[in-house]
Amino acid sequence: MRLDKYLKVSRIIKRRTAAKEACEGGRVIINGKTAKPSTEVKGGDIIQIKYANSSLKAKILDIKNHTKKEDAQKMYEIITDTKDVK
Repeated sequence: MRLDKYLKVSRIIKRRTAAKEACEGGRVIINGKTAKPSTEVKGGDIIQIKYANSSLKAKILDIKNHTKKEDAQKMYEIITDTKDVK
């Protein structure tokens, strides 16, 4: 599955266009490498997303084309979630 679609389906990022923009802006890293929106993801990959004041690092557990809101968090495991508070 494409990275931008996975981020949307798993609800890590709410919209696919926002996921695409994050990837194109160099804010998404997979397994230590900057990722493009079309990068294929698979189970076991480590995704790191840099937001303005925080970052999220998660491991992909499952890949589904569609999922319910309640089941979306079962698609990944959060490794670290840092929020810079000022």
